[in-house]
Amino acid sequence: MKQLTQTAFRRIHSNHTTFPKTFDKVLIANRGEITRRVIKTCKKMGIKTVAVYSDADYNSMFVKEADEAYRIGPPPTKDSYLRMDIILDVIKASGAQAVHPGYGFLSENSKFQKLLFDNKVKFIGPPTRAIEAMGDKIESKKLAREAKVNTVPGFLGEVNSDAEVIKIS
Repeated sequence: MKQLTQTAFRRIHSNHTTFPKTFDKVLIANRGEITRRVIKTCKKMGIKTVAVYSDADYNSMFVKEADEAYRIGPPPTKDSYLRMDIILDVIKASGAQAVHPGYGFLSENSKFQKLLFDNKVKFIGPPTRAIEAMGDKIESKKLAREAKVNTVPGFLGEVNSDAEVIKIS
């Protein structure tokens, strides 16, 4: 069998790959490489993208690759990428119908997910219960055990004293 060049392989597969279009516009509430990956996938799906960026990221590739980009504040993430109120303002201004949180930042924040729900914006990610459970290490380990997933052995309770720590160890 003749081996395809990488370019030919991409051309063949990109022409035959179709994705269902779920939204017209998605805001990516993150930065860097994860945002670039979401933008690339959205473009394949025919979905417009909205990037948000701090002053530190104004010249980044993800800002240039998005269909729209909005400044959300200074470099400290607490003043930009973690500001749910500012991101909600951008959602409204841009007309985005959904938010992809990427990894970290607001991806594990159930309050952000509720804010989006209350404003009729879809959250592209796990349901609230999963976010809350995975944010609690003991709860997530209990859920994993219930699902018969192998876990690292250890104590699943609360430790209240040095004596308990010594006894458990």
